[in-house]
Amino acid sequence: MEKPILDACCGGKMFYFNKHDERVLFQDIRKVSTHLCDGRLFEINPDIQADFTNMPYEDKSFSMVVFDPPHLKCSGSKKEVNGWQMVKYGNLGKDWRDMLAKGFKECFRVLKPGGFLIFKWNETDIKVSEILKLTPERPIFGHISGKRSNTHWICFMKEIIKEE
Repeated sequence: MEKPILDACCGGKMFYFNKHDERVLFQDIRKVSTHLCDGRLFEINPDIQADFTNMPYEDKSFSMVVFDPPHLKCSGSKKEVNGWQMVKYGNLGKDWRDMLAKGFKECFRVLKPGGFLIFKWNETDIKVSEILKLTPERPIFGHISGKRSNTHWICFMKEIIKEE
């Protein structure tokens, strides 16, 4: 059975009710098994290890794509790279605008017409308004959540092209 949902950068699958949901193809560029500073086991164990800027799927493969890319800027210092936040969430390099623009393009490429892209972004380092400039697609709606109201959940729908 082909899975109808792609999580393009699943990380630790932290917001899933079922981290093994059969409907979801979990993808991440990383594969990690470590203990966090409080001793808890943390794993990134995707079904497919791939980069969200160049995904190995055919066009129009999924009814839904979940896109929760890294949101933390990284200076490159060893302390920062090895910190628990970077381990859990990944990080953005200096080319973050190009990387995220390519990510959006790939997510929409593998999404079926009429399908939904669920985008999650945390404004710790970069405002969501800056991120939305990286895609020509228009969101339908969104919701702000989190302790400091800086996590944005945004829903896009891929346009259905009408044949003439």
